[in-house]
Amino acid sequence: MRRVEASLIARNRKVRTTLAAILVANWAVAVLKLLLGLLSDSAAVTADGVHSFIDGGSNVLALVAMSVAARPADEDHPYGHGKFEALASLGIGALIGISMLELGRMALDSLVHDRHPTVTPLMVGVMIGTLVINLFVTSIEHHRGKKLQSALLLADARHTLSDVGVTLAVLASLALVALGYPKADGWVTLAVMAIVARVGWDIVKQAVGILSDTARLDTQKVAALTLQVPGVRSCRDVRSRGMEGTVYVDLKIEVEPQMSTARAHDLADAVEAKLQAAFPEVVDVVVHVEPARALPSA
Repeated sequence: MRRVEASLIARNRKVRTTLAAILVANWAVAVLKLLLGLLSDSAAVTADGVHSFIDGGSNVLALVAMSVAARPADEDHPYGHGKFEALASLGIGALIGISMLELGRMALDSLVHDRHPTVTPLMVGVMIGTLVINLFVTSIEHHRGKKLQSALLLADARHTLSDVGVTLAVLASLALVALGYPKADGWVTLAVMAIVARVGWDIVKQAVGILSDTARLDTQKVAALTLQVPGVRSCRDVRSRGMEGTVYVDLKIEVEPQMSTARAHDLADAVEAKLQAAFPEVVDVVVHVEPARALPSA
């Protein structure tokens, strides 16, 4: 278990380092958009800058959560503090919901009040530059999330990708406004809202699955692997839960009634080793050993 805890501490440190770098990038992009939006009197670009600041806010939330999640298991949290990472993912989902409200306000201003930005080459250039930065940030964060098996990094990468969608919408609306279609800004924004809503739903769904102990492993596959261990007569009541990279499993096996305690213990260890070899994300297996039930006489 000490080896597992050390590995988790190192993993969480890498997640925090990635989040800190992403925070700097997100707020640099946000400052550029806000300055441009305010100087050019563009509500759309200013709103996009606010959305980028929400991205930075989600990074701060994630860093705070990871500082808690990185704590080792203790008496109050014997399974560790990993679920705080899922709680932070819920917070990111909430921030996406807030950004949807901002997008709705943008659409309303464009469609009802006929407000649209004044398009300039500088505005387009800055928006394209921030788009490239966001795409790079999303790619790096997604790659690190997969490598570190971090639900939080993957959720934040999807959130940053939603900012890419907003920026693309703003660029499309700027092009259409320049061509003489001022209300295009509102219609494009409505389309982006649908994309953002899907991203938010996926993040919340994943986080709720972790917090509600959704099964992580295929029970039939676990049972089949367990039955491959010599001496196991049957396997039942397989359960699994946890994070993507830290899964806990418990199950019951039946063995010969005459089997010694020492032999039964070795058999349980063999089952644990078998499952951890097949599922690297499994950090703990609890095997309850029972005597095989006698078959009913004819």
